[in-house]
Amino acid sequence: MSLLNASLTAQLSELLKKMVSKIEIISYVDNSETSQKVKSLLEEVSQQSDKISISEVNNNEISNVKRKPSFELRRKLDNPVNGESTVSVSFAGLPLGHEFSSLVLALLQVSGYAPKISDEQRDAILKLGSHNVTTYMSVICLNCPEVVQSLNTISIINPKIQHTVVEGSAFREEVDKLGVMSVPAVFENGKLISSGRAGIDELVSVLAEQEKSVEQNENGNNGNSVSSANVALAEKMNSQNPYDIVIAGGGPAASAAAIYTARKGLRTAMIMDHRGGQVVETESIENHISQTHTTGSQLAADLTKHISQYDIDVFTPDWADSLDLSKEPYGLHTIHARSGGSLKARAVIIATGATWRTLGVPGEDEYRNRGVSFCPHCDGPLFKDKNVVVVGGGNSGVEAAIDLAGVAKHVTVVEFMDVLKADQVLLNTLHKLPNAEVITSAAVSSIEGNGSKVTAIRYIDRNKADDDENREHIVETDGVFVQIGLAPNTRWLVNNISLNNRGEIITNRAGCTDTPGVFAAGDCSDEPYKQIVTAYGSGANAALSAFDYLIRSPQNK
Repeated sequence: MSLLNASLTAQLSELLKKMVSKIEIISYVDNSETSQKVKSLLEEVSQQSDKISISEVNNNEISNVKRKPSFELRRKLDNPVNGESTVSVSFAGLPLGHEFSSLVLALLQVSGYAPKISDEQRDAILKLGSHNVTTYMSVICLNCPEVVQSLNTISIINPKIQHTVVEGSAFREEVDKLGVMSVPAVFENGKLISSGRAGIDELVSVLAEQEKSVEQNENGNNGNSVSSANVALAEKMNSQNPYDIVIAGGGPAASAAAIYTARKGLRTAMIMDHRGGQVVETESIENHISQTHTTGSQLAADLTKHISQYDIDVFTPDWADSLDLSKEPYGLHTIHARSGGSLKARAVIIATGATWRTLGVPGEDEYRNRGVSFCPHCDGPLFKDKNVVVVGGGNSGVEAAIDLAGVAKHVTVVEFMDVLKADQVLLNTLHKLPNAEVITSAAVSSIEGNGSKVTAIRYIDRNKADDDENREHIVETDGVFVQIGLAPNTRWLVNNISLNNRGEIITNRAGCTDTPGVFAAGDCSDEPYKQIVTAYGSGANAALSAFDYLIRSPQNK
């Protein structure tokens, strides 16, 4: 059975030419269908490079192996690293879909192909102690590859860290036992240590936090602590001289602004939680001008590469937390970050984007990642043969319902308005599904659970009077997918910058706010059309306006 088409095989063969040293793949398979697929995949991969050999452990020897099918990529080191003489990465299940790229990258890096990271990141990784972590992923999850690849890289650079990648749908009993209802989910010693999208910097910080927590417990100190990674980042920020421009955000708008200001010769810094912003969660992009098709993760990588061509200081992972405005014309504004650091600049561009809008009802936060999800692509497979609710009847909600209907036992769409707002072509598809129903004029009042996971939602029938005893209803469910749009990330600016009734920063056509020296761009602004291409233009406008503002400073006269 062939799992790779001719085009993918040709690409794989070309990529594997970059392998440096020989590696061994040790496979643990049985007679199951999934095992046979894994066996076939490994054989196809090994045929593309003479630097790959496969050792299959027979059935009699794998009785004690925790996960079957699984396999390990392994190479003996010529010179031990942190006392370890072997580098390895383990996969359990079938890493196809979005995770095939993770497998290919792991093959290259285990062979000795150097990861593309900074010296600073490498030093931080090598300072970490011993860890054994497991990442649960879905092959259709958009956020999973970044976490998987980041932890693989960390474990390859520092062999004291063991990393196993588990395809959640192939090990349902294990997933259910741990209560994994959202991916990516990273566990250590049976404890969830990271959930959702994260890069190398964030994950190094998480692992460092775990070490500090263990140390505190051993010393009998359970007090709060600040991660060493955050301390180092804050110190680095606080040591900087004032910038010409500080940009808050890391998406298309922020990236465009940074490139434009750097090209103008302005000393530029960026504060961001992750590179690429919200666009990373976009599976397929077919309207990005000059490219017939790309993905959110690839676009984020392209933006990162473009930014790296310029002398731009990037502080990540961090978040803009508050803004102190200058009291004098052309004075210094200060952005304070969550790490405890701060940056000063003569001008500020806010491009913090937007995030999933929440319902704001009891139970939503409590059961987030325990049945409450915002990504049907990522978490849908974890609800196979279960009942789910989708809140929201717009395009995103109906698309989610259609996707989920392919794996779930039953899908209920709950919409606040009296009609669904999605495009008719989507509605036609939804109404044909035998395992989907629609409830309109329904205001979700709470999300219920048993302490560990979601069990139901409550909603109010808006068509019934307040005193009607039949006004409140309960829908039993295993999961709730909230799809009610995006909200701008501007809460940190309340009472500081003028916002409209949707929380968006009010700007003019040039990206200027009503505060001198403060500009805004992208989805956090009142730009009417929230598109990648309009974000580019919005970021460029803000950058050029900031440049025009700065050259008129008395300091330049």
